[in-house]
Amino acid sequence: MDVFGVCNQEDFSSRRCILVNGPVIIGAGPSGLAVGACLREQGVPFVMLERADCIASLWQKRTYDRLKLHLPKQFCQLPKLPFPEEYPEYPTKKQFIDYLESYAKHFDIKPNFNECVQSAKYDETFELWRVKTVSTTGAVHSEVEYACRWLVVATGENAECSVPDIEGLDAFNGKVMHASEYKSGEVFRGKRVLVVGCGNSGMELSLDLCNHKAVPSVVCRSSVHVLPMEVFRKSTFELAVFLMKWLPLWLVDKLLLILAWLILGNIEKYGLKRPAMGPFELKNAKGKTPVLDIGALSKIKSGDIKVVPGIKRFSCDSVELINGKKLEIDSVVLATGYRSNVPSWLQESEFFNENGFPKTPFPNGWKGKGGLYAVGFTRRGLSGASSDAARIAQDIGEVWKYETKHKKQTIPRHRRCISTC
Repeated sequence: MDVFGVCNQEDFSSRRCILVNGPVIIGAGPSGLAVGACLREQGVPFVMLERADCIASLWQKRTYDRLKLHLPKQFCQLPKLPFPEEYPEYPTKKQFIDYLESYAKHFDIKPNFNECVQSAKYDETFELWRVKTVSTTGAVHSEVEYACRWLVVATGENAECSVPDIEGLDAFNGKVMHASEYKSGEVFRGKRVLVVGCGNSGMELSLDLCNHKAVPSVVCRSSVHVLPMEVFRKSTFELAVFLMKWLPLWLVDKLLLILAWLILGNIEKYGLKRPAMGPFELKNAKGKTPVLDIGALSKIKSGDIKVVPGIKRFSCDSVELINGKKLEIDSVVLATGYRSNVPSWLQESEFFNENGFPKTPFPNGWKGKGGLYAVGFTRRGLSGASSDAARIAQDIGEVWKYETKHKKQTIPRHRRCISTC
C-alpha cells in the first residue's frame, strides 16, 4: 500500500488510520477495475477496497451457470485491454471472469479484500474523505479508517439484491430464492417454478428451467420490450449503435420495433405487452433494459413457459394472481434485480440521490464536489462504466501531475490523520 510513510504493509493491520497517497476506490468489480487501470496509466497510486474475497464478486458468486454476455465483446471490454481475439463474440461467464482476472493482473491491481465500508464522509476542516471499514479475514477482525483526497464510488448499480415485499410470501412453504442464488435448473427438475420478473434474467432463468424439464411460469407485471438477439446475423445492439450515428433515437426505435415484429411476430398475444416508449428511449429515460431474446420466446409460444400477470398474494402452496386465478407452485425464483447500496454508507446528499444514483444524468454524472467520483451508475453497462473511468482518471491525473511537477505534496500542510473513536 502506498501511504505517506505512515506505515507499511506489514504493520497495516495494527493501524487504525491510514493516509492514502491518491484516491480510494470502493468496489473491485468491472467499474472499479476500469478506474484502477486508467489511474495506473496516469501514474496515480490508489487503494481499492472490496468487501468480498475476490474481484467481480457479482459475476463470480451471484450469477447462474449458463450466463453469457448479451452484447458483443467489443461493447463489454474494459479500457486499455481488449478481450483475447480467440474469445467468441458473446463470451461465457467463465471467459469474462478470466478476462477480469487477467485485467487485474495486467495492471497490477491488488484490492484489499474482505474490507467492508461502514461509512464515508467528507471532512471539510481537513479537506479529505474519511472512509471507515471493518475488515474480517479469518479470525482477525479489525477496524480501519482511511483518509484520502479523492473518493471513487465504484460499487455500482447492482450492489444489493432487490427483494419485493409481496403479501404472503413468508407463508409460502416451498423454496424461495433470489436470482443471485440460482445456479442451474437441474435442482428444479419436475418442479412448478414461478419466476418473478420478466427482464433478461427472468427470461433466461425461465428458459434454463424449461431446458432442465421444470415447469416455469414467468410473471410479467408490467410492459416489456423483447428484441431479437441478432438481426441478419448481426447483434441488435450493434445495429442500434450504428443507426444512432445517423438517425434520431425515436426513428431507430421504430425501425427496431418493425424488425422485432417481422422476426418475433406479435408478442402481445402471449401476455407480453410492449411499452408505449421505444426500447432505447426507455432505456435512456428510466434505465429499463430491453430483453434480448435467446430462446425463451419460442418456449413461450409453444406453451412450455407460461406468462402470467402480476401477483396479488401467496399462500402456503400457491399464488393468487391479479386476474383472480390461482396457480399451484413448488418454488419461487425472484428475478427482481438489484439496487445501489450507496445511501447506506456514504454520508452525502448533494451528489447522490436517495436511490444511490448520481443526481446528474449521463454523461455528466461522474464527478461531484470535494474529490467525489462515481463510476458504474450510468445504466449503460460496461461501456458506460469504461467511459466514466477514463474521465475520472484523467481528471485526477491532471491534478496529480501538476502538483508532482511543482513538487507539492498531495496532502495540504494542515492535513493529518485523526481517529474519531
